[in-house]
Amino acid sequence: MNKQDYAKQIARIILGQFGGQRFIAMTGARQFVALPAPGVQFDLPARFARDGINRVQVVLDPCDTYTVTYMRVNRRTFAVETVHQESGIYCDMLEERFEAVTGLVTQL
Repeated sequence: MNKQDYAKQIARIILGQFGGQRFIAMTGARQFVALPAPGVQFDLPARFARDGINRVQVVLDPCDTYTVTYMRVNRRTFAVETVHQESGIYCDMLEERFEAVTGLVTQL
């Protein structure tokens, strides 16, 4: 398996840990990108999440935890501002922490 396929596989696994299609439907997440780090990045609808968060980046750490970065991207100037960052997040904590930081519900 080459490095690009590995990155895509990790991105799919992370999306599944968030809840997969249910997560996408509930949050409006879109524009998923597999990161070479490995990890996944996706966008949220504008003015939908708390503190103007409209991009989330989840990176797999060597110790099998995640670093999650919540960002605000200005679509006009392309300025990126980190709103919140957490490290040491386990897979079963992803949904809970996402809901706490963004204010978005991921399941009914």
